[in-house]
Amino acid sequence: MTENKSPWGSSEDDSDNKEGRASPDWQPDYSAKKTNNSGAEGDPLADLAKFVKGLQKKLETNGSYGGRGSRTGKGGIQKSGRKQITFLFLVAFIIWMLTGFYQVAPEEQGVVMRFGKYVYTTSPGLHYHLPFPIEEVLKPNVMRENRIEIGFRSNVSESRRLTSLSEAGNVQLVPAEGLMLTGDENIVEVNYTVTWKISNAGEFLFNLRDPVGTVRMAAESAMREVVGQTPIQQVITGGREQIQEETRKKLQAMMDEYAAGVQISAVQMLKVDPPSQVIDAFNDVQRAKADRERIRNEAEAYRNDIIPKARGEAEQRLQAAEAYREQTINLASGDAQRFLSILKEYKQAKDVTSRRIYLETMEQVLGGVNKVIIDPSAKGSNVVPYLPLSGLETKKKGAE
Repeated sequence: MTENKSPWGSSEDDSDNKEGRASPDWQPDYSAKKTNNSGAEGDPLADLAKFVKGLQKKLETNGSYGGRGSRTGKGGIQKSGRKQITFLFLVAFIIWMLTGFYQVAPEEQGVVMRFGKYVYTTSPGLHYHLPFPIEEVLKPNVMRENRIEIGFRSNVSESRRLTSLSEAGNVQLVPAEGLMLTGDENIVEVNYTVTWKISNAGEFLFNLRDPVGTVRMAAESAMREVVGQTPIQQVITGGREQIQEETRKKLQAMMDEYAAGVQISAVQMLKVDPPSQVIDAFNDVQRAKADRERIRNEAEAYRNDIIPKARGEAEQRLQAAEAYREQTINLASGDAQRFLSILKEYKQAKDVTSRRIYLETMEQVLGGVNKVIIDPSAKGSNVVPYLPLSGLETKKKGAE
């Protein structure tokens, strides 16, 4: 028997000896199927393997592999090889198309790229895209909150939100980021964090080359702008909430302008102090300002106490003078009217009017003095012509 060098591994003379024919390297071994049924029940890969093997067996039965009734020499073998290669390409194509299914988790967004170019964004759930290398998908987490530290560096996890610098433990200060100039031309060191998350995955991945670095630089710029318009006392003490909110709004406006796909959740100032080199001098200045403010407040309190009193006293005197003026004018007017009325009566009856004027005058003159009346007719008698009118008036008041 002459040895055949064909790639199939057997000679044409042994074509009728099916059981003695060697199988090609790429051809499945059907004997394994008879001895070992691989794949558990319900396994999709095992079902697919069984389906492929069944198709191969059917093709073999119909002469695809050069069976007894269909082998016609070398031409039959070549035809069988072409059909098998076509079948394998078809199976590979189906498997390749099935690789386009993908699952997007609830906290993710799917970003589909076609030949490396952003095409569209998908929501959570099961989706399909053209298989690699035509299309591929990125699935960034859009619900996770990320933290950027400015002015310091720590080893605290990004998922933990800091409220003060002491919570960060051992930190490394970065003065180049934290030193800022305030509105009253003082230097202050601000250590703060920026919390952000992805709002649009497509914009975040493709509109900026370095989104995280852009957020850091924009946050530093926004904080310097706000602090540069605020006095140092307000920055250190009671103005933090306003500064944080203004910085967050400015930073969000920058991200929207850049179409960065970033949502700024919060800006938290952890520590605000003067530089360590001048903190003692700064404290002395602050104490002097506090003393000045205290003395000014005391002077203001004394001023607020004495001025209203002086104004009240001045107003009281003005009102008393006005009342005296009105009283004097009224009295003078009344006396003048009384004189005119008496003059009119005097012209009509001079004797009677003169007598009445005399009696009224004497009543006014003698009404408030002690009076002693002596009867001239009792002269020369033993009776004392004395009438104590003042004593009688006193007894009369006591009786009442």
